[in-house]
Amino acid sequence: MWFVYLIRTKKGIYAGVTTDILRRYYQHSGYISGGAKFFRGNKPIELIYFEIFESRSEAQKRESEIKKFSKQKKESLAKLFTV
Repeated sequence: MWFVYLIRTKKGIYAGVTTDILRRYYQHSGYISGGAKFFRGNKPIELIYFEIFESRSEAQKRESEIKKFSKQKKESLAKLFTV
């Protein structure tokens, strides 16, 4: 399984792809090495959204779409995720 995820920070919303959301969140938070450069000095606040895909290529295509979204549209995705 592959995941496309959105993480909220003080400076904006980050979109990424992974096979393990928890591990990746800890990497971005600095608890495990290997986080994205985006998070240096811009720590994650919360995971706000994710989608599940069967293949990496499907997940990367969706990530590319989401990265083109406005902040407002990304926020609307996050509202779908909130219970």
